[in-house]
Amino acid sequence: MSRRTPFRFAEGTAVVTGAAGGMGEHVARLLAARGSDLVLVDRDGGRLESVAAGIRAKHPGLSVTTETVDLAERDAVDALATRVRAAHPEIRLLVNNAGVALGGDFARLTLDEFDRVMDVNFRAPVRLTHALLPTLTARPGAHVVNVSSLFGLIAPPGQSAYCSSKFALRGFSEVLRAELAPLGATVTTVHPGGIRTGIAASAPAGVNIPAEEAEQGRREFEKLLTFPADKAAALIVDAVAQRRPRLLIGASAKIPDALARIAPASSLRIFARLVGASGRRTPAGAR
Repeated sequence: MSRRTPFRFAEGTAVVTGAAGGMGEHVARLLAARGSDLVLVDRDGGRLESVAAGIRAKHPGLSVTTETVDLAERDAVDALATRVRAAHPEIRLLVNNAGVALGGDFARLTLDEFDRVMDVNFRAPVRLTHALLPTLTARPGAHVVNVSSLFGLIAPPGQSAYCSSKFALRGFSEVLRAELAPLGATVTTVHPGGIRTGIAASAPAGVNIPAEEAEQGRREFEKLLTFPADKAAALIVDAVAQRRPRLLIGASAKIPDALARIAPASSLRIFARLVGASGRRTPAGAR
């Protein structure tokens, strides 16, 4: 399958995690507009059903099912994959979009807090992809989207858990892209910058981080959250259509990425100036 062969949305089912809001919701709506049947996954069951109902009303000819799952629970992820694989043998697209964030320097985080971020942002996409891979590769043309982050490109202080998960997802995606190419499947890694979603505002700080420090960090980071989620979703769906291997969204991702390449030793200092904050106060979640 050539990267230049357009993805055919109407030929099967798309699985989208984190579909109850933000970019995931908009991606789901755009995929439906292009003819994809949908399996929508999120832990917020009420909001997820609302999104699904809206899509069903607008596209009555499509199959739209929901799965309320906490992706931090490994057994739940495995059970989800088993149900999806059995009920939807025509899966053509997997969008690993769900993510959680966490603010606080590494020394003050608990390992349980760190592991939860890794479970949702990295291990869940890995487990879901691994379980659905036989279905995805049963015939040529499938596609996988892994939503990393600006913080999968640069690593500011205060972001040990989030950066670890997003750098890991980036590396996994690059290996997966090379391994799936001979099987006729393609992979897009997405690095959103300051997307206007709720992930940063709702991100908890570590239990050992003072509330005032955490709140100040969130306020400072809000300055970057300017790129509309619906426009980000449109770029992601277009990248799927074109089978693009990599997508950076927004100047807040493109500029730091360029800086990290040109001036790796000083890129974080420049990034901190853009944010207008010290690195220690940087909260979680560039999207």
